[in-house]
Amino acid sequence: MFATAVRYFAKRSKPKMKPVETRLPVEQALTISTAVFDVIKAHGPLTVAGTWDRVKEAGIKGLDSKTHLKIILRWMKERQRVKQICNHVGHSKQFLYVTWFTKPGSIIGELSKQAAAKAKTSKPGSIIGEPSKRAVKAKPIFPVLKEPGAEAS
Repeated sequence: MFATAVRYFAKRSKPKMKPVETRLPVEQALTISTAVFDVIKAHGPLTVAGTWDRVKEAGIKGLDSKTHLKIILRWMKERQRVKQICNHVGHSKQFLYVTWFTKPGSIIGELSKQAAAKAKTSKPGSIIGEPSKRAVKAKPIFPVLKEPGAEAS
């Protein structure tokens, strides 16, 4: 009990994070964030790269670069306009932005179906553990012994 109390009081508290500051006036940041929110709401869970592509297609004025988009997304996340979820794809992670109104269970199920569909349509050898077309079957090192009473087929 005493050791637990010592460990509890020995921990340092997390440093206070300062709020995200955009390079734009608040009115313009609100206009851009509303447009980005509409893009995310319309096209479902998106990565930063996917969001950037959709924003360029939508022709939103005021976003100069992908870095600026990341700042706006962080600003929106701080104000709880969007949330960030993590989807594990194989050995890597994929961070997606979604609105607060989407159910997380439906998103993960949908993404796992998409990953399974990609795995089925991908070329052989692209999935770990699946042999490629070029893989040569190795001959066994030791000869396979047949039982004396078994007939050869």
